[in-house]
Amino acid sequence: MQEQDDLITRAQAWLAEDPDPETAAELAALIDAGDTAELADRFAGTLQFGTAGLRGEIGAGPMRMNRSVVIRAAAGLAAYLSAQGHAGGLVVVGYDARYKSEDFARDTAAVMTGAGLRAAILPRPLPTPVLAYAIRHLGAVAGVEVTASHNPPRDNGYKVYLGDGSQIVSPADAEIAAEIARVDTLASVPRPESGWEELGDGVLEAYLARTDAVLTPGSARGVRTVYTAMHGVGKDVVLAAFARAGFPAPVLVAEQAEPDPAFPTVAFPNPEEPGAMDLAFAKAAEVNPDIVIANDPDADRCAVAVPTADGWRMLRGDEVGALLAAHLVHKGAQGVFAESIVSSSLLGRIAEAAGVGYEETLTGFKWIARVEGLRYGYEEALGYCVDPEGVRDKDGVTAALLVAELASELKEQGRTLTDLLDDLAMAHGLHATDQLSVRVSDLSVIASAMAALRAEPPVSLAGLRVVSAEDLTQGTQTLPPTDGLRYYLEGDYKARVIVRPSGTEPKLKCYLEVVVPVAEASDLAPARTRGQEILDAIKKDLAAAAGI
Repeated sequence: MQEQDDLITRAQAWLAEDPDPETAAELAALIDAGDTAELADRFAGTLQFGTAGLRGEIGAGPMRMNRSVVIRAAAGLAAYLSAQGHAGGLVVVGYDARYKSEDFARDTAAVMTGAGLRAAILPRPLPTPVLAYAIRHLGAVAGVEVTASHNPPRDNGYKVYLGDGSQIVSPADAEIAAEIARVDTLASVPRPESGWEELGDGVLEAYLARTDAVLTPGSARGVRTVYTAMHGVGKDVVLAAFARAGFPAPVLVAEQAEPDPAFPTVAFPNPEEPGAMDLAFAKAAEVNPDIVIANDPDADRCAVAVPTADGWRMLRGDEVGALLAAHLVHKGAQGVFAESIVSSSLLGRIAEAAGVGYEETLTGFKWIARVEGLRYGYEEALGYCVDPEGVRDKDGVTAALLVAELASELKEQGRTLTDLLDDLAMAHGLHATDQLSVRVSDLSVIASAMAALRAEPPVSLAGLRVVSAEDLTQGTQTLPPTDGLRYYLEGDYKARVIVRPSGTEPKLKCYLEVVVPVAEASDLAPARTRGQEILDAIKKDLAAAAGI
């Protein structure tokens, strides 16, 4: 009984200072109903601030995304920036079109202003890469993007960048979290009603002017595209970028063109999810374009689909990553090509053959963007950084432009993106990749699976002996520690498996790769069949070993 009374007391204290009438009413109803199970879930702790910032379901209580949690996070960030010698510096704030995003952005601007920093807020919901660009363009000491990217509709998030334009990494995350924990009551956080700058379209215009830099002057621009914004904020910026560059205007998927936080046409607003691209493929069947391009809701990711004899096929992120790398090599790009450890090893082969630098990082653009001398970085989850001097993060707008340029050049030669993938397979072997991804409602399932694999590492997968099993929590010679497992398998196929919990969603992710040798064009079809057979068998055995 004492426990329940304490829970109700904590909930009432939270309610007393909740600045949002909507979440306050929600919490009051739970208290009045005596719903201790729901209250216990919402007050089981505090939404943890980490290298992904904050992300969670919108609702009342410290374990949800709400104005109270955001105000505390902003106050912690402001205290951290002042402690780092940035008192009086500029913090630029952007936001997407999700529920509460603008409220969270304005609360952040108010807190920064109240803490003695200068704050500037982007004029409307815009792609995350515009915010990443604005940080360096405006000389800010930090930036905040309110977004949950491609998470379900009821989620929102809070992504923090420092003055170099890249996302925070350790130890900044822990230091900011410590400052957040020191925030006492919301009343102790000054929040003036004005004093920050409302930015106009100048930053967006500067970003759009910069997008031209990824293209070669005078290059082919004739590709015909179907485009979906996936109910997010990409449409206007993508259309403007394509128009400036001289490409034909993309044909829009009208049902998904405008921002809508309910994401009514998709179960999950992520181009990788089953069914998410169905409307785009239906439009493509109607207008017969050369390619289909999709952004996720905050337009930092870019998906590409190509026509086949059986309809439209989504390219894997690894395939697009290799295509863009090959295109940049063809354009004479110099510098370091980088990718995360879960991405295809094909990038390393392309870089080696071209004589450019190559580096592998931990998962996430917060690591890729920090590679010294970076010229190009990508991650298998549809993220591509093609202009690191402009945006030190993944950027679905400039990636779309570069894909369109490549497809246009190939079209003039009577070739396609698929033809170029075949060329890469013949030059470097067929790099077949796949993923075993398990979404859970109970996070303990993920912890149990990781514990099972650590207690009894698989000795073979798909009939191939595991010749190397690494626990990445120990770190390696080139990588800092991370929660993950990596296996290499015996044989000619150079099979590799990486298992890790997602950093942004309740998912266990297993990344699989098999490299099948290809001598000539006639080997391609059987190599694809063989590669998929091995991947399917690895999936089955890995699922059994992890108990998922």
